[in-house]
Amino acid sequence: MKNRFLLALATAAMLVAGSAGAKAASLVAKVDVSTQTMTVSKHGQVIHKWRVSTARAGYVTPRGAWRPTRLHKMWYSRKYDMSPMPYAVFYHGGYAIHGTGAVKRLGTPASHGCVRLDTANAAKFYSLVKQVGPGNTRIIVSN
Repeated sequence: MKNRFLLALATAAMLVAGSAGAKAASLVAKVDVSTQTMTVSKHGQVIHKWRVSTARAGYVTPRGAWRPTRLHKMWYSRKYDMSPMPYAVFYHGGYAIHGTGAVKRLGTPASHGCVRLDTANAAKFYSLVKQVGPGNTRIIVSN
């Protein structure tokens, strides 16, 4: 009886761990600051690779791994003159992945620290995050 209980408990723990791992890997956005690109993978398959703009000289885009904390279809930066941040996916305090009208600057450092995308691509990413859920999304920013 005790052995069956322990086996059932171990099996349940493995199932929970397995499903948590699957959820963690559902959607991954990897921002490469050195190449100014963002690669989006869903269930381990690359589905998008976009040019981005990260922090320009004098500012920083934090490196690390996070889950989105909040999403806003439209946000205005109180810190930077109410600048529009369409399809904002916040991931670390005031840092977000969001759309920009400054598309000529994409592929070069140009922001105050956020990750800027073409607004159409930001809308796609925002929609993907809403689809899989912030808890199933990982944002990784590296050099």
